[in-house]
Amino acid sequence: MLAHTRTVALLAAAAAMGGFLFGFDTAVINGAVEALRLHFGLEKGSWLIGLAVSLALLGSAAGALAAGPVADRIGRRPVMFLAAVLFAVSSIGSGLPFGVWDFIVWRVVGGIAVGAASVVAPAYIAEIAPSAMRGRLGSLQQLAIVGGIFTALLANWAIARAAGGAAEPLLGFAAWRWMFWSEVLPAVLYGVGAWLVPESPRFLVAHGRPEEARAVIARVEPGDPGPQLASIQASLAAWTPPRFRDLCGPAAGLLPIVWIGIVLSLLQQLSGINVIFYYGTSLWQSVGFGEDRAMLLNVLTGIVNIATTIVAILCVDRFGRRPLLLVGSAAMAVCLGLMAAAFLSAPAGPDGQPVLSGTAALAALVGANGFVIAFGFSWGPVVWVLLGEMFPNRIRGAALALAAGLMWVANFAISTTFPPMAEHWGLGVSYGIYAAFAAVSLWFVWRHVAETKGRSLEGMG
Repeated sequence: MLAHTRTVALLAAAAAMGGFLFGFDTAVINGAVEALRLHFGLEKGSWLIGLAVSLALLGSAAGALAAGPVADRIGRRPVMFLAAVLFAVSSIGSGLPFGVWDFIVWRVVGGIAVGAASVVAPAYIAEIAPSAMRGRLGSLQQLAIVGGIFTALLANWAIARAAGGAAEPLLGFAAWRWMFWSEVLPAVLYGVGAWLVPESPRFLVAHGRPEEARAVIARVEPGDPGPQLASIQASLAAWTPPRFRDLCGPAAGLLPIVWIGIVLSLLQQLSGINVIFYYGTSLWQSVGFGEDRAMLLNVLTGIVNIATTIVAILCVDRFGRRPLLLVGSAAMAVCLGLMAAAFLSAPAGPDGQPVLSGTAALAALVGANGFVIAFGFSWGPVVWVLLGEMFPNRIRGAALALAAGLMWVANFAISTTFPPMAEHWGLGVSYGIYAAFAAVSLWFVWRHVAETKGRSLEGMG
């Protein structure tokens, strides 16, 4: 039993390395935003700096939409390996741009890799994990994501500190270039892991390779693999590679379960969590913190995120998915409301931005980290667990791809609109809007999300 548990944990960890790169790639730009603004000669508050950060997310949407159908045709492993190659190429190119537009192209390449990893990792983990461990192993994806975010923030801080600033030279190149190049090593490790792991047993059954599937099941689950293999074969009888039209149903054109997955994906992003990770350094600098202190605050946020994700891993198979989402939604709404109140009550400085001090500064810091805590033990990991397990076998790849693709579209919308929102409406109004979406998520989970704890994948439908 212990050997099987160790094996499946290692396989899940190798797949979740894509999540690590997902987090690293999306957060690494955090510490480089101001240096990039100076390097490219962009004005503060410009839509172009928002696009430089967020256009990569449209690449993520494209990568996610393509990854599901491609993974259903050629396998989970090849898609993971291809994503690793794209991560490496993007990290090198992002550190060597000629101008803002080719920088965006390299970031879009990385975004495609992020989107592919966001689909294939939860699908692969759900398909190899025994049902009793599926929540914990599925949560490894989010732990890897926040680990990647933390590592990127820590690397950014260390590189900027060594150089004396993100725009200062280090070993002959500007520090911000090294921030992007630091992604090459984890990309290579992900590629090696993708090369070594076995293929998903459900993919193998779907493509007429039952004996290979039996061998994989025997590696990850104790006992006779025959009954599990038979259950998978029954669920995939007359299987054909799913297409997006297979998701069609009576509920406004889609199957009800697909709509639930889509709304969960959208609400995860509409809470504004990635504003903290993409613009954290700029946010804290705008309210009076120096660059070094702002980056340290981001590192603190990363540590908090990792700790709360570990709490989710320990709780998700014990308490279930739905209770964690409900508690998380309520806490997120309160913390975002606290941030909104802090920024609304702060006096404006000479540049028109709020200046936090005393109680308001403490309230904003507590609200931001409280929000990260609430998201970290609930909507962060649990949505990925649900997306990996809630869809029936026959449509999992296509449904997960659609939900994840639209998640990245929502991420793009939030990330692109935050700079002009913060400039024209203020941080208080911006965080008030995110608080409202957190409140909507509480209602949605209460009304529409069913518990999946302990159910087999073949029992989903």
